[in-house]
Amino acid sequence: MNAPDTVTTTDVIWPDDGVTRVPYRLFTDPDIYQREQYDIFRGPTWNYAALEVELPEPGDYVTTFIGDTPVVVSRDQQGDIHAFVNRCAHRGALVCRQLKGNTDVHTCVYHQWAFDLTGDLVGVPFRRGLAGKGGYPKDFEMADHGLQKLRVSRLYGLIFVTFDPQLIPLEEYLGEVMVNNLSRCLEGRELEVIGYTRQYINCNWKLYGENTRDSYHGMLLHLFYPTFGIVAPASDSAVQMSEQRHHNLFTIWKPSAENQLDTYKENTTRGFEGGKESLQAPEFLRYINERDDDISITIESLFPNSVFQHIQNAMAMRQLRPKGVGEFELYWTYLGYKDDSAELREHRLRQANLLGPSGLIAMEDAEAGEIVQRGIIHDADQSSFMQMGGDGVNDLDGVGADENSIRGFWKGYRALMEI
Repeated sequence: MNAPDTVTTTDVIWPDDGVTRVPYRLFTDPDIYQREQYDIFRGPTWNYAALEVELPEPGDYVTTFIGDTPVVVSRDQQGDIHAFVNRCAHRGALVCRQLKGNTDVHTCVYHQWAFDLTGDLVGVPFRRGLAGKGGYPKDFEMADHGLQKLRVSRLYGLIFVTFDPQLIPLEEYLGEVMVNNLSRCLEGRELEVIGYTRQYINCNWKLYGENTRDSYHGMLLHLFYPTFGIVAPASDSAVQMSEQRHHNLFTIWKPSAENQLDTYKENTTRGFEGGKESLQAPEFLRYINERDDDISITIESLFPNSVFQHIQNAMAMRQLRPKGVGEFELYWTYLGYKDDSAELREHRLRQANLLGPSGLIAMEDAEAGEIVQRGIIHDADQSSFMQMGGDGVNDLDGVGADENSIRGFWKGYRALMEI
């Protein structure tokens, strides 16, 4: 869905160096933000919206956002999943104002227009007028005034939606690598939601898109990683991207017993005395090898709006919800499996403290985005510099000191925005 003529656009002059230089204007220009809502979020992309487990019964619904467009996802009486824009077809008011609930009919509080669980209009007060006066014309058809419906696709308990009626199937859009990792973690297991958090971050949503694809900031920004040996510089690892390069998967295998802190100290500019600290509750970081493959971390960034991750034994979905050119909401959903033992469920809840707004290995990411936003706000004509590892967008055997995945993000972005 291309931006309408009423949405102004700003020409972006991309440096000759390609995706090794990214114009700061992309993070600060309101016109570009508006184009993204149509060309990306309402365009040819599949967006994560919700989980099937959040809609266990007929009539259940959740409200969410695709870009900054409010959306409802609901389960009908036959068990099918539907999604529609949360905007009354009458005067544009939000129809559903709760985060979640259960209902037989969605009714707009403003003028009582009522919609069924599929988004079809089923009731209009005073349709024939009152006491012979007013009302709608005789040719008024309720079938013509339903809510705007979106395509829905489900994969391993995850619900994705798109505004594009012609978009390729979800699995083809994600690609084999991304689907295989989701299968590894989710196929054959019924998910359980064990918690939620929400945080508002004062930076452009794309700065977070860069952050989740930044392969080497983890041991520099998040000192909890090397301090307690969750990741060592010599850990076996891999970086894989989709064919379009905008989806990304980091895989890291459990470090060997000897944590390579000397390598870390020799290659950073930050003072660090890691290795001397200990946790009062060392069971907090206990790694349970659930799948017998020694993979301790996967971070799967799915363009444009979500990240599926497991770190140690903590699992979560992160959903990006842009709120303006310099602000977005990050919506965390913490996951386990319904057949988890009580002990494992407690362990997942304990390790959930690694993640989220104040997570021991996540809290710095928001601050990183915000200090970039503050730093670039008046220099739209300048560009970032991302030439670590060259200028390629290639998969790598090993998460090294490179920016390939970030460049891959921008390659996919440019193709969609045609800039």
